[in-house]
Amino acid sequence: MTSLHIPRVRRRRLGVAVAAFGLIASFLAAGPAAATPDPGDAPDGKRMSKELAADTRAAMENGDIPGVDEIVHSKNIKHLASVGKGALGSLNTDLAFQGRYAFAGNYDGFTIYDIGNPRSPKTVSQVLCPGGQNDISVSGNLLFLSTDSSRSDNSCNSTSQPASEKSSWEGMKIFDISDKRNPRYVAAVETACGSHTHTLVPGKRTVYVYVSSYFPSEDFPDCQPPHDGISVIKVPRKAPERSAVIDFPVLFPDGGNSGSEGSSYETTGCHDITAFPKKRLAAGACMGDGILMDISDPARPRVIDRVRDNTNFAFWHSATFSEDGDKVVFTDELGGGGAATCNAEVGPDRGANGIYDLKRRGHHRELVFRSYFKIPRHQADTENCVAHNGSLIPVRGRDIMVQAWYQGGVSVWEFTDSSRPKEIGYFERGPLSADTLTLGGSWSAYYYNGHIYSNDIAKGFDVLRVDDRRTAGAARVRLHELNVQTQPDYR
Repeated sequence: MTSLHIPRVRRRRLGVAVAAFGLIASFLAAGPAAATPDPGDAPDGKRMSKELAADTRAAMENGDIPGVDEIVHSKNIKHLASVGKGALGSLNTDLAFQGRYAFAGNYDGFTIYDIGNPRSPKTVSQVLCPGGQNDISVSGNLLFLSTDSSRSDNSCNSTSQPASEKSSWEGMKIFDISDKRNPRYVAAVETACGSHTHTLVPGKRTVYVYVSSYFPSEDFPDCQPPHDGISVIKVPRKAPERSAVIDFPVLFPDGGNSGSEGSSYETTGCHDITAFPKKRLAAGACMGDGILMDISDPARPRVIDRVRDNTNFAFWHSATFSEDGDKVVFTDELGGGGAATCNAEVGPDRGANGIYDLKRRGHHRELVFRSYFKIPRHQADTENCVAHNGSLIPVRGRDIMVQAWYQGGVSVWEFTDSSRPKEIGYFERGPLSADTLTLGGSWSAYYYNGHIYSNDIAKGFDVLRVDDRRTAGAARVRLHELNVQTQPDYR
């Protein structure tokens, strides 16, 4: 492959501003959930060989990669603030937004930040409620939290318990957040194989929740194969305690990708779904398959096209529509988020994004592959790095995305020409360690009302600003609420 251009960077050392936090004592739990990135195991602190460690240190000294914990960024990105994780000591995960608040998931629970002043975010409250991975979203006065680790019961005081035990619980938790300082746990819904992620399709009176989960086993009473679909939960806004699973639509009647060809995983469910309610569409990233669904009836999603990439995609992880809904970006989480895959050995097409044009109309729509995009900055062998969660920066006439790459940092890139994507800005920290593979970096990086917010697995909550003529139009866009997996119509 051709050598990669490493842009000039402006460097400065990490400064961490830790906000005060209020811990909700009524939700104290007995212990943390097992922290396991999907779909593989977290790095176990494995030390590199002396040769690899020496190579990493030499690259740091040469300026090819930043030093341990050193912050670097392109000229058009500014780092405004950092807030530590506070009382929640496990892995930070996803983000959601409402008004002046950001909601941040963590394997131990969730945090609510006041981002009214993006330069100085404040921790409003923290809820300790273990249940990895605590994927999070909000709608009105309701907050939704996914539990995908087998627990002794559905309370926030639960402990880990084997999935082989019939009494074990996994699923969806629902909180009332009308008082941001005192969220109130109001409902729980058990779902088959738990809830790894979830997607909201909100209405005035009802919220439909698509629950994605996978990896069934004959040994798990509540997670039996085949597991070829998703759970659909109906949530009455005024009576969330009456929430219930109303259907389990089978999305893969043929069983999906068998995993017998190439590098792809076997499809045993979906990892993540992004709904575009205005377009009545949803895109699903389902392990070995990418799918397009008609959600005209949100209670009954229906697959209308399916694509595979057994050559370069290992694990279909997430999806993002373009602003006009005429493209879909799928991510490949090669190595499950716990491996060093942003290097010359892996190359530019694996552990990357796949960009697809959406052709034809109605029930005849089809996904057509155009290109791959991967960050053009090689990372150290001690850095877990792969395509992960991102969102659009809403600029009329352009398709620009901000995206997390774990220890590859935060990338701003453009895919207006779906055949020629390119990075236009970035922010990253140097490796957590020069000689040990340690899990860290940005899990989610999203644009919301003028700023970029990143939930760093190890470091905490970061606020960035992008100053670039290509993204300037986004400054006029203001939303009251953003769950990235429920894509808004920015127009």
